[in-house]
Amino acid sequence: MLTTSKSSTLSPLFSLGRISPFSTKSKFFNTIPMKEPTSPIHLALTNQHKKISVSCISQSEQGSHKTSIQGGEDFFRGVLESMQSVYLNRNPTAKAILDLVHSVDNNSLCYDHLAFRTFGVNGYGIDSMASFFLDYGYTQRDELRFPGKKLRALWFSPPDDSHAGTGSGINGPLPRIFISELLVDQMSPKTQEIIKKYTGSSGTGNKYAALASSLGLLTWEKPLYSEFQQLASESEYAAWTLVNGHALNHVTISTHRLKTHLRDINKLNQFIEENGFRLNSEGGVLKVSPDGLLQQSSTVADSVSFQFSDGLTESVPCSYIEFAERLVLPQYKNLPETEIKEFHRRDGFEVASADKIFESTSKEQLNRV
Repeated sequence: MLTTSKSSTLSPLFSLGRISPFSTKSKFFNTIPMKEPTSPIHLALTNQHKKISVSCISQSEQGSHKTSIQGGEDFFRGVLESMQSVYLNRNPTAKAILDLVHSVDNNSLCYDHLAFRTFGVNGYGIDSMASFFLDYGYTQRDELRFPGKKLRALWFSPPDDSHAGTGSGINGPLPRIFISELLVDQMSPKTQEIIKKYTGSSGTGNKYAALASSLGLLTWEKPLYSEFQQLASESEYAAWTLVNGHALNHVTISTHRLKTHLRDINKLNQFIEENGFRLNSEGGVLKVSPDGLLQQSSTVADSVSFQFSDGLTESVPCSYIEFAERLVLPQYKNLPETEIKEFHRRDGFEVASADKIFESTSKEQLNRV
């Protein structure tokens, strides 16, 4: 689990090739270990000749907007695929649910967003992860504040016509990106000291947040169990980040893009619970924005064994999977269903709902019967 040790059994190197996850010869999102090491750095070298410039155009009420991606698309999606591989190997619930939903009439799955957690100190905050996505054409959007949890977040929209993709999973429409950070300077002196100890000892590791996420490695050393406990007593978010680092916190299925009855998030929630999976009940299973146009739910995070630097092995929360249904905006309600595109639907995020979604990794939810 999330260690720089060469002996870790949870740090495999995965194929980053753009192989369809919906092959008839394998289950959804099966991962194939490579015989020889392959990494984003290796791909960067071997894919230099594939560099492209993609022009993205979309129409909106404000008129035409155009953006460009400079870089290798194969490389970019390959990094996302590697992040996903680490996530699925550590979180059996997520993989099982993706397989389950896909099995219903061969549903194609699209991601609404990917989410990451960070420490807002020493350059390890939102910017450390955001820089990778900004370099590949993403646009910074709204800031969200969570005073009670001492967090802030930014979300980033993909290049304008990326929603037009017809593939599935990582090879489908590019997802939004949601990155949060702990406001470390608002923590107690003891907690600040621990966080700064590890981010400080990481050197320039903040420059490699995306790489660390794609390899499933921390950029700092394993902490002491007592340090994890100290952070957990004050901020479960902080404790999670200490042992999970820049790993994918969750992926989110875009329910309205499903082609079966499960596109209704209430029916999807019922289907998931009937198959034995627990959903985050904080604030109710279904989290609904005040305008009623963004509806979200999530599972309870998986737990994994983590060996701390003092030799103690304890169970710690890992990641979870979320579901989001974005309803059509009022001004487009009369459009035929066949003409509705993603930009006709409610965009962005909702603070109150996101606040409850954060609880998917909380001790209270993990211990709930």
